[in-house]
Amino acid sequence: MVGRTASFFDMFVFGIACALVFPKVFFPDAAQIDGMLYAFAVFALGFVAQPLGALFFLPIQRYYGRAAKLTLALFILGSATVGVAFLPGYRTFGGWSILALCVLRIGQGFATGGAWDGLASLLAMKAPGHRRGWYAAIPQLGAPIGFVCAAGLFLYLWTTLSSQEFFDWGWRYPFFAAFAVNVVALFARLRLVVSPEYRAEFKQRELAPAPVAKLWDVQGKYIVLGAFAPLASYALLNLVTLFTLAWVLLYTQQSLASFLAVQIVGALVAIPCMLVSGRVADKLGRRITLGLFASAIAVYSGWTAVLLSGGQFESYLFIIIGFALLGFSHALSSGAVAASFRREFRYTGAHFSSELSLLIGAGFAPAVALLLVSFLGVGYVGLYLLSGAVCTLAALWVSRRLGGLPNS
Repeated sequence: MVGRTASFFDMFVFGIACALVFPKVFFPDAAQIDGMLYAFAVFALGFVAQPLGALFFLPIQRYYGRAAKLTLALFILGSATVGVAFLPGYRTFGGWSILALCVLRIGQGFATGGAWDGLASLLAMKAPGHRRGWYAAIPQLGAPIGFVCAAGLFLYLWTTLSSQEFFDWGWRYPFFAAFAVNVVALFARLRLVVSPEYRAEFKQRELAPAPVAKLWDVQGKYIVLGAFAPLASYALLNLVTLFTLAWVLLYTQQSLASFLAVQIVGALVAIPCMLVSGRVADKLGRRITLGLFASAIAVYSGWTAVLLSGGQFESYLFIIIGFALLGFSHALSSGAVAASFRREFRYTGAHFSSELSLLIGAGFAPAVALLLVSFLGVGYVGLYLLSGAVCTLAALWVSRRLGGLPNS
């Protein structure tokens, strides 16, 4: 959970800055909406780099061990994140500042792809059969906790500094903090992965990196299923957090501080929803539970235009309900991916299908949603979210026909 919190903290610090900071600091000559679109395009580069990072770090783990891989990956992740804090803006460094921002974001994604530790897979196999949903949900708590930490830090700086102070230097502090968070995450995870018990469990359960070419040849269809099964959750993840933040700044007169506070409350609501989701999955089965909550997201998507086009109360309701559904669905996304693969392919298969799902579902979501609302209207954002829910339901149906994603 500590490791997941650090990764999501890094992601949300960069993502929130894409809406609040980067349009003014790195794209000052563009219109505000264009600046946000450019910033979210840079944000997506990190997700494109994650599968590449996974490929790069697998041989390092195979030859030098998990500790060496984690140390290198988290060092690169922390360095790339804190590097953003030192970047001069466009007025000082010109186009080179944008290029440096892109390189650092790619470094973030590259390192995140290498920081995979396989704990979700181990939990799914090690936990008692009647508690697998509960244990699979625990690491996923890192997403709302990471958002609370990132949004809370930006909220504090936004409300205590003047506008000039915030844009001159205040926005840099969350990126400094991210380096410290990654140091804590590194020591927390190393304390676990270097232990003899941990290595013995992975060896006993045959959780070791497998050749990617062999994995694709033998179980390639399950990589595709694993990528699409949690798509509703991943699409909702960055819509309810980053897109809505950009939408408030562009299309409403609402107080940014109040909206960030409501988002933090929503993330706190998501935490008990995740735990409840794990319990429900233990009663009904993971596949049925995922299908139920994907259906709920589909219904929720139909209210997008009504809630976002309404007043302040309606937009707050959209956030709270969205975070609750995110908690229910995201709690099971990692467990569902891990359950698709044979034991000898589970580590690598879960890794790559998860990275692809994040790329397809979360990576481009803020930019696509912002384009849709700008050119077609807010109702099309709901259709975009509906497409994610449909993909999840279709993947679950196909998996049942093929025997993947077992219900237990």
